[in-house]
Amino acid sequence: MPRTLRDLAVIALTLALGQPSLAQESHPHWSYAGHTGPTHWGTLEKDYSACSSGKTQSPIDIRSDAAKTKDLPAIAFDYKASPLRIIDNGHTIQINYTPGSFIGVGDSRYELVQFHFHRPSEERINGKRYAMVAHLVHKDSEGKLAVVAVLLKAGAANPLIKTLWANLPKEKETESALDAVQINAADLLPKSRAYYTFAGSLTTPPCSEGVTWFVLKHPTSISKDEVARFAKAYPMNARPTQPLHGRALSASK
Repeated sequence: MPRTLRDLAVIALTLALGQPSLAQESHPHWSYAGHTGPTHWGTLEKDYSACSSGKTQSPIDIRSDAAKTKDLPAIAFDYKASPLRIIDNGHTIQINYTPGSFIGVGDSRYELVQFHFHRPSEERINGKRYAMVAHLVHKDSEGKLAVVAVLLKAGAANPLIKTLWANLPKEKETESALDAVQINAADLLPKSRAYYTFAGSLTTPPCSEGVTWFVLKHPTSISKDEVARFAKAYPMNARPTQPLHGRALSASK
């Protein structure tokens, strides 16, 4: 059966974010340390060159004094419940989302494709890192990406993350499809949806640019035990912050 455009887009995004597949077997291994770590990503393969030569790379250290406060449109979150599709892809824990959930920002509309986690947070706010971060990856009808970053601070337990961790796959690189377990990505969001926004990239090889980032200003809580559970699999899976290279950084009111 011919693949739909959405299927092809999801496959391309999956490869970019490090989920193994037969089509990726010839790609070099990358990691977060040593000779295949972030400082070497750009030399591992020609397709990864943006990791070292790109000028709008992510993540960044968001300095509030450099972010211009503007009358930006609110992010309209329209997330629906989804049966749990969870995978340990060898670089993070990723949840693949059922079609039909969106964000709207002004005239732009992006569909939620998947979300995944990094420890510690890849983004810094005024030099500070948080315990973890969730990256919610969206794609519009033209294939352009938008990522909403939800910072996770140590504190109260998070019911959604508790559900995810209770259903972690026993094997890497194999998606677990659990129709009986319903989740909603909206449960990750803080009450305040104020945000920083800037032009950026994927934070993993091939570090493709042209990604619009929305980093929510206010964090969501996650318990120390929940952080520790993730750390058993991934003690550190965060790319270092990248230079701004003069790009604009805006903040909503």
